[in-house]
Amino acid sequence: MEKIESLKKQEIQTTLSTLNLSYKILVVLKLILGLCLLPFVYSSSVSFLNEFTVIDKDLQNYFWQGVITFLIFYLFIWQPNIIYLKGQRILEIIFSFFRPFIKIAPYLLPIYTIILFFLYMVLSLLFSNQYLINIFIFLFGFSIGLHLVFSARSIKAKQNDPLKTNYIFGFSLIYIINLGLLSFLFNFIFKDFSFVNFCNNSLQISRQMFNTIFQQLFLKK
Repeated sequence: MEKIESLKKQEIQTTLSTLNLSYKILVVLKLILGLCLLPFVYSSSVSFLNEFTVIDKDLQNYFWQGVITFLIFYLFIWQPNIIYLKGQRILEIIFSFFRPFIKIAPYLLPIYTIILFFLYMVLSLLFSNQYLINIFIFLFGFSIGLHLVFSARSIKAKQNDPLKTNYIFGFSLIYIINLGLLSFLFNFIFKDFSFVNFCNNSLQISRQMFNTIFQQLFLKK
């Protein structure tokens, strides 16, 4: 009887050791992937800003005013958790048919920005007014700021590893996808804004960065 219990304890310890090793390997892999995404974070930011400069200066200001307004609202007035959670719930309902995506969609997709885009496209067909785009570009900035801040906070709250691999990898991926999606939407709104240029420039800048890093690490004498 004692031998059986001893064998069971050994099996449990072996299983725990295997799980612990697998977890450590996963943590390291996430850290490596997260670090590999950082050049894309930089390149997508630069590419977006370069494309964004082609639109009217006043509209650029309205967008950044929307971002800044959200940050001031978030930091000093009220943190609209309920609004963010409602948006997550909408995405969970939309993707309820596809289980694997239901857990990540609320973090990846800025639902309010997407809703605003479709609302603007409909209203722009009915009304031709400069105030319309001014209002919506402000709301685009506000909504994308809301999504990025709360997504970052949600990931950080679930963080349980000392290397912060989930945060580095997760938020980098969210940030890149959100900038790409915003560029895609702006491509339909502004005739001079090019999603293709955004993608090409992002890839080119990141490729140059990887080449420089590789040369510094392995080819420098």
